[in-house]
Amino acid sequence: MTASLSQHFTAYVGIDWADTKHDICLQAGDDNHRQFDCIPHQVDRIDEWAKALHLRFGGPIAVALELAKGPIVSALLKYDFFMLFPINPSTLAKYRVAFKPSRAKDDPTDAELALDLLLRHPERFTALRPQSVAMRSLLSLIEQRRDLVNDKTRFTNRLCNTLKQYYPQALEWFEQRDTLLFCDFLTRWPTLLSAKRARKTTLEAFFYAHNGRRATLIEARLASIRAASALTEDAGIIEPCRLHALALVEQLRTVLTVIDRFDKEVERVASALPDYALFRGLPGAGPHLAPRLLAAFGEQRERFHGADELQKYSGIAPVTERSGKKSWVHWRWQCPTFLRQTFVEWAGQTINKSFWAGAFYRQQRAKGSTYQAAVRALAFKWIRILYRCWQTRTLYDETTYLNALRKRGSPLLKNLDLG
Repeated sequence: MTASLSQHFTAYVGIDWADTKHDICLQAGDDNHRQFDCIPHQVDRIDEWAKALHLRFGGPIAVALELAKGPIVSALLKYDFFMLFPINPSTLAKYRVAFKPSRAKDDPTDAELALDLLLRHPERFTALRPQSVAMRSLLSLIEQRRDLVNDKTRFTNRLCNTLKQYYPQALEWFEQRDTLLFCDFLTRWPTLLSAKRARKTTLEAFFYAHNGRRATLIEARLASIRAASALTEDAGIIEPCRLHALALVEQLRTVLTVIDRFDKEVERVASALPDYALFRGLPGAGPHLAPRLLAAFGEQRERFHGADELQKYSGIAPVTERSGKKSWVHWRWQCPTFLRQTFVEWAGQTINKSFWAGAFYRQQRAKGSTYQAAVRALAFKWIRILYRCWQTRTLYDETTYLNALRKRGSPLLKNLDLG
């Protein structure tokens, strides 16, 4: 099957999905009459509807819906006679407002509008073509890992806030609070009094068991514990806060363990993909960002016809609005946020890892750009470089790129000490 509406479809379907039910608008390929239906979000009912549609029309059947992933998408991808065409929700919303300035909304109407968009503007939409199982697994793993990292941050912040209420010294003794060392210490000594009652040899053995073998650091902690004074001796504050802290410690410990498990699985899945070598050795990529960059580009090289398409899709390329004599440049509001974060976070890591990236960043700051604007500009340049490497399956080489800059007489080289 081709991935556009240039081929003939036996039927066209618009779906407005919801959590519990899906409104449907159907039009046969050789008829302008439209039919409406609604099915509950139940596996057997979706299967019954899909098979009845195939029995009636055969295939292929074009389906327009306003998402590229989710339960209904997963359910419909099982059937090879369906070809799914994702429509951006904002596109559908503005299309609705164009004909209903009152902003009246109805699910069956949205299903019909999705169908109408697909039929009237087929050149605007591309069929969903899933990537390999391994690539889709990697994408899901890194997105879920980010959610877990957000959980870790939330639990850590709440734990720190609780400790400030009754046991702030624990925050002084440990610079890093999102660690198993911190969790184990608080589990064993959840109050200042319990820590002060601990023997010196017991505390030393604890730190040594957790690979804390810096004698000066251990001695400083022990001295601080001995000299510490209680923030409060009010049991009405200490006891509830102690229980709350222990509860948060258990949550933090669990999420730390799960993140470590995810890291191992991400590495296993990513290392088995053939393009991983293109990203593993990039400056500043490391074990966390390299798999994210691999997933950002994917394995379908025909998906983007140029680096500019990826720059726009990821939200890195700025948007210019012009009206009369006015001109306004701003960043893109509609884009995959996690994808944009991937490029921006990685670009920030390259500032101290790549000669030209560091020089470019400093050049942007000298022009008056904020840190975020300078890093986004750097990410913009990196995408062009990586896109070329990805398309040609060529490993990035810093020396090769610097030589290319020299041949072009790039002014950026003036800021580089190439030795």
